[in-house]
Amino acid sequence: MAESEHSSSDETDVDSQAERNQETKLEFSEDEEALVIRMYNLVGERWSLIAGRIPGRTAEEIEKYWNSRCSTSE
Repeated sequence: MAESEHSSSDETDVDSQAERNQETKLEFSEDEEALVIRMYNLVGERWSLIAGRIPGRTAEEIEKYWNSRCSTSE
């Protein structure tokens, strides 16, 4: 019984660490942000095309970044 309690605690720690890593990854440089904006204006919400222009970024990261940072200014 004690082991199951301990393992669920470990899972919670892993989940919170993954969330922190995801938040850190969503920090885009000024160049990346400018490129995302330019590409969005050209191709719209085709995140995979935009991600193909930014090494190390996934379509999901870019979409999440766009939705959290840029879409509120429209």
